Amino acid sequence: MQIGTAAPTPNELDAAPHHFIKHISVDNYYNVGAFERDAITLLNELYKKHNVIIMVGGSGLYVNAVTKGLDELPKLNQDLRDELNERFKKEGLEDLQFQLKELDPKAYETIAIDNPQRLIRALEVCLSSGKPYTSFLTSEDKKREFKTITIGLTADRDIIYDRINRRVDIMIEEGLMNEVKTLFPKKNLNALKTVGYKELFNVLDDQWTLEFAISEIKKNSRRFAKRQLTWFKKNEETIWFDYETGINVIINTINNQINTF
Repeated sequence: MQIGTAAPTPNELDAAPHHFIKHISVDNYYNVGAFERDAITLLNELYKKHNVIIMVGGSGLYVNAVTKGLDELPKLNQDLRDELNERFKKEGLEDLQFQLKELDPKAYETIAIDNPQRLIRALEVCLSSGKPYTSFLTSEDKKREFKTITIGLTADRDIIYDRINRRVDIMIEEGLMNEVKTLFPKKNLNALKTVGYKELFNVLDDQWTLEFAISEIKKNSRRFAKRQLTWFKKNEETIWFDYETGINVIINTINNQINTF
């Protein structure tokens, strides 16, 4: 999944030590709770040798799991989840998305509703508890043995969307379709029901043309970016920089923050 996930290149991996890159098979179930546990375990080891660790990523939920801890959600209702998964197979995402919008408009606007696993979990919580999914996301942060400085890069939305469109074109040029073909036998796995893969699976299933699938990847990526912006802007502690800001300005800001601890 090198191309579709924009994994760091060999040169980037050589330039700085990375963790959690291709660390688990697509066949294995993995969720944000497991990531919180694994990341905290790793951080405890890394802090024995380093004073500063950098976490980079685009999934706000996974970032919060490490920096603040997960909220306690109702336990899994397997019967309800099976029912929702069956509805997804028969009716697709749109019907489930519409139901979440009715039950929890805030969740509809902030979670990755194009991700079946996230969508179904949110619906499962709403339906089993009778309360909005987001009502459970208000607990106090867990105590962490480290302090966090959050840096965000921003740009005009037109620039962001243009870069998304260009990135999709580059992924196609680099051979995303061939990558998707190798994963086609596993298309029903949760990990592959994501933007960039699910659209091209429809091409291989003779449901869509390649041209239409590419346009859908761009559209769904833009929607995902919009939700990311909504999520990250909720964090009032984030220090925002224009994407063209010089790296030394950002580094100096971080050092000044560290010196206040």
